[in-house]
Amino acid sequence: MSSTAPQDTGRPRLWSVDEHLADILAAVRPLEPIELQLPDAQGCVLVEDVTVPVALPPFDNSSMDGYAVRVADVQGASEEFPAVLTVIGDVAAGSGELPTVGPGQAARIMTGAPLPPGAEAVVPVEWTDGGTGSGAADGMTPASAAPEGAEGEVRVHRAAEARAHVRARGSDVQAGDLALAAGTVLGPPQIALLAAIGRGTVRVRPRPRVVVLSTGSELVQPGEPLTEGRIYDSNSFALAAAARDAGAISYRVGAVADDAETLRSTIEDQLIRADLLVTTGGVSVGAYDVVKEALSEVGSEDEDGAGGGVDFRRLAMQPGKPQGFGSVGPDHTPLLALPGNPVSSYVSFELFVRPAIRALMGLTDLHRPVVRAELRAEKGFTSPAGRRQFLRGTYDAEAGTVSPVGGSGSHLIAALAHADCLFVVPEDTTSVEPGTALDVVLLG
Repeated sequence: MSSTAPQDTGRPRLWSVDEHLADILAAVRPLEPIELQLPDAQGCVLVEDVTVPVALPPFDNSSMDGYAVRVADVQGASEEFPAVLTVIGDVAAGSGELPTVGPGQAARIMTGAPLPPGAEAVVPVEWTDGGTGSGAADGMTPASAAPEGAEGEVRVHRAAEARAHVRARGSDVQAGDLALAAGTVLGPPQIALLAAIGRGTVRVRPRPRVVVLSTGSELVQPGEPLTEGRIYDSNSFALAAAARDAGAISYRVGAVADDAETLRSTIEDQLIRADLLVTTGGVSVGAYDVVKEALSEVGSEDEDGAGGGVDFRRLAMQPGKPQGFGSVGPDHTPLLALPGNPVSSYVSFELFVRPAIRALMGLTDLHRPVVRAELRAEKGFTSPAGRRQFLRGTYDAEAGTVSPVGGSGSHLIAALAHADCLFVVPEDTTSVEPGTALDVVLLG
């Protein structure tokens, strides 16, 4: 699946970060669109423009609880000389047949209720006596307390201009307007708009299903006893959470022991629910790094004999030098094999897996935001020649600075937990002094 064949120089080629990412994105295709009900479409990407079939709101309606009146009837109204109007009935939200407001009349109206014929404005109940014959009201008598329809008189203490407190038909959107454009990610406000214009389903690219599994016989699940020589599995939890954060549906598989046959069987079992597989650990050159051994034998040919396979590489980056990428199974499911050190796996996820997930979703904006910032540190540091280094940091947007968090070790999980960015030292830079301008990848 490589876009550029490795050169035969007697030693493994060192791939650049950009080359590896380009190969991944060239192989990953957006998922096929499907029609989903609105509750299931949250987080998905629209594949077609959605236009408004009916105006919103679909009729003139009140923005206040109060009284629907004619402007001439309340002209000059004041506390001392209120306008006294005959109340002809109630207009509630959802009302069908509406009373007609004539000269000297008013209709009690609730927020969202349609403006009745003849009425030109709404006076809030606080501008009236609420029909009680006393001073200014602060609320309306419940309809259940006025079974006769609340007929009587209301005193209005303030004048109202035409269309006061009236939400005009189409003031939100007009019929034929573009509601949402193709490519929009559907969050709660977008779901609300679709429901408001009557759309029960939408055509979207589904959220990718990402299966995450970590390898290593030393791994213990959190909550279990930690015996000598064992460590808790943090990678699968971190990467499953990162996949959800990127927009995917993630499935975390418990840690798999260092046995090629067990790993191979586990991967084959997971293919049925995976649009993307992510493994962590077992991609280096150790005697127990079994991911390469297992993946070299996972079935990857379809009915036509077209093969897939996984290519394992050394990248010119730190952390995260060993990487694997390819496809497995009859459907050529993409698989990314990440290193096992916690920081290495997380940095690798951000650089390679997150863009792949967003490509599967059909998004064009695949990457985290990148800004320039000056290094704020007590002293400088060195960086390995020919390696792009990614270090944890905290970014101060107001000052335009980035400060290191922890050291450069790829096992320092606590430092990662307190970082909100990665700052990047280029391959050709071997010494970095305070005040140096660097690219900063924002993680928040």
